[in-house]
Amino acid sequence: MSSVINPVSDVKVATYHIPRHGRYPNSDADNKPLVHYKSLFRKGAGKDAIKDHLAKVNVIQPQWTYTMYPTDHFHTTCHEAIVILSGSALLAFGGVENPRKVELEVEQGDALLIPAGMSHKQVRELGTKVFDMLGAYEIGAEHWDMCYGREEEGDTGQRIKRVGWFKQDPFYGEGGPATKL
Repeated sequence: MSSVINPVSDVKVATYHIPRHGRYPNSDADNKPLVHYKSLFRKGAGKDAIKDHLAKVNVIQPQWTYTMYPTDHFHTTCHEAIVILSGSALLAFGGVENPRKVELEVEQGDALLIPAGMSHKQVRELGTKVFDMLGAYEIGAEHWDMCYGREEEGDTGQRIKRVGWFKQDPFYGEGGPATKL
């Protein structure tokens, strides 16, 4: 395994099934949870080293470096993998008005698997460092879209059901935690 990633036995992996709320499908569309890998990458692991590691695992392709949008949104064409590169933030999943939403404090080194249909947004940055993430999508997946839970977006659930789950864990490869969901 790469020197930038912690052994799976040292990483706290938490899963969250969040029910549909309004026009946010969340876990109901494909029965897949939000997955939080706490301290997946070692402190000080830089963006280039993380990208090299992801290239070796060869499941997801990094596509952007940015913060998370402050507006609830979701994707219907693919699952999203996020690696926190710097700073920390409070993120909300499931829709900010959802009484069963999940709020997570994430920090440098954490990673997330956000299933298609799962609403997500940044609530606020924490601390003094700039919050920055690396966003990646499964190799060969349809290009990601942006949905906001609007009626004109149509039947998002049918699009989400066409998205298959990862055959290998995006961070660990064969036998990693995501393959057991």
